[in-house]
Amino acid sequence: MSKLAAIRPAHWAAGVLLLIAIIAPLWVWSYAKATPKLWGFPFFYWYQLLWVFIAAILVSAAYQLVMIEERKRRAADGLDRAEGRDEDE
Repeated sequence: MSKLAAIRPAHWAAGVLLLIAIIAPLWVWSYAKATPKLWGFPFFYWYQLLWVFIAAILVSAAYQLVMIEERKRRAADGLDRAEGRDEDE
């Protein structure tokens, strides 16, 4: 089995979400304009600020996808949190 086949769909989805958060703001030509204005701010500025929040949501969603997949993998391997707590106590 190749390493690429071992990557689960949740990891692919997380990667796509992260790529969107990185690549979309790099297309400057799509938002390099002054109109429409929002509360007196040119489109160029408020669109960039909007991407701060969109990127935060996308990164959070990617993290959740990876963590859910990790929990499933650990459960399938018989590793759960109860074992980790016993060692700490």
